[in-house]
Amino acid sequence: MFHPRRTLRALLLPLTAGLALTAVPAQTAQAASTLTNGGFESDGTGTATPAGWSTYSAAGQNSASFTEAGGHSGGYRLSHWASTAYKVETYQYLSGLTNGNYKLTAWVRSGGGQKSAYIALKNCGGAEQRTDLPVSASGWLRVVVPVSVTNNQCTISVNSDANAGNWINVDDLTFTSGTSGLSIKGADISSLAKSEAKGGVYKTGSGTTGDAVTILKNAGMNYARLKVWVNPADGYNNKTRVLAMAKRVKAAGQKLLVDFHYSDTWADPGAQSKPTAWAGHSYSQLRTDVYNHTYDVLNALKAQGTTADMVQVGNEINGGMLWNEGSTSNWSQLAGLLNSGYDAVKAVNSSTTVALHLAKGGDLSGTRWWFDSAVANGVKFDAIGLSYYGYWHGTLAEFQTTLDDAASRYGKPVFVAETAYPFRLDSEDSHENIIDVSGELVSGYPASTAGQLAWMNAVANIVEAVPNGRGLGVFYWEATWTAVSGNGWDPTDASSGNGWENQALFGYDDRALSSMAWFSHR
Repeated sequence: MFHPRRTLRALLLPLTAGLALTAVPAQTAQAASTLTNGGFESDGTGTATPAGWSTYSAAGQNSASFTEAGGHSGGYRLSHWASTAYKVETYQYLSGLTNGNYKLTAWVRSGGGQKSAYIALKNCGGAEQRTDLPVSASGWLRVVVPVSVTNNQCTISVNSDANAGNWINVDDLTFTSGTSGLSIKGADISSLAKSEAKGGVYKTGSGTTGDAVTILKNAGMNYARLKVWVNPADGYNNKTRVLAMAKRVKAAGQKLLVDFHYSDTWADPGAQSKPTAWAGHSYSQLRTDVYNHTYDVLNALKAQGTTADMVQVGNEINGGMLWNEGSTSNWSQLAGLLNSGYDAVKAVNSSTTVALHLAKGGDLSGTRWWFDSAVANGVKFDAIGLSYYGYWHGTLAEFQTTLDDAASRYGKPVFVAETAYPFRLDSEDSHENIIDVSGELVSGYPASTAGQLAWMNAVANIVEAVPNGRGLGVFYWEATWTAVSGNGWDPTDASSGNGWENQALFGYDDRALSSMAWFSHR
């Protein structure tokens, strides 16, 4: 996470979705064992009920569903749109299916604003499975919906409950054997120990005071991320504190990601300062420092029965780490430092996953340049983590392109190491929030608990849809960093404030926000 205010990258204006057409009576879906006309190419422009599909609407609004030119591939797409409020479903019934796991994949766009807009698999023998359509006016996004078929049939359903002028586009649906889901539904809780020590309180949604780790676990969180600094001025987020918090994380049945900053303070794209204790060390000494520090922390975790499941060797290392020796201006030296960290991790526990972490969520060319350079210099790693904040790092479509490319190009699993969204814009303390005006928000995602939840679901959907099962999951940053006096951003200044409390997962009344529901993502 990096801290100076960033200029919002404006999103493109929504595309015109087309004109409402004359209503066409719904057809009875024909039983089929495979999806028919998933690309909507059979009928051309203006068909209210495409071949193989049926339409159902409230109050005869079938014309809100239609085909038109401008597909993701091919010439045509399905659109939902009307000049008045509407509610419409476009669906296809499949029968004769062999029972088992299936996955619907679709390419979608949405201008947002609907009461609901989603793709569902229902009547398949179990619970209905839904994926909400992310707001993405400027680019197509791939989404997936997995389901277990137990009664040899399933209905594919595209739904809009929309206000006047709201629109969605859907194209290139496929229904195949397979499944999807996220193994990581995590959050960074590095602020928690200091918050509690300074009087921070955490409550359930109903207002009962409790343990934040337990509250998050009960919401569905299964992975905790803890940063570790070498010798921070405030004595928090060091080895001793990480060991103590790791016991709580593991006692709650959660997995543990240890995020090494290799600094006494924040390490991010704008700052990678060496720890004071290493300040005058040569490059050769720094390699030994990285190995010894990494080994020391991880071996102590292992010795107390809380072995790290994943480790980040460096935090948001766009420009390298341990400047200047480990800068990307000297890749051979950076590679040596990274491999020292990798070797230390594996020496403690060979099955711990080693991740490299960049803050380049929507930057395809930047991510390629960095990891191409890493591979060319023999850097060892098991997974790729990207920070993706939508108000800084590009559109959702750019993020999906970057994430998919990284997984394919390097043959590694990928995950979101950091993302967040505000549930309000005003500050609880006197420190100005980093995101505090509506112009900094992502179009279609308001600063509300509903907007925060919708954002997290959109990001989770994109990670879930990474091909070949290489999307591991998402870490929220920073779930527990509420406004508590003394727990500000600067470890050297006890009076520093928090510019992030409006993006925590606990509200200004200390209660768990309903947006924690994203942890229940598949």
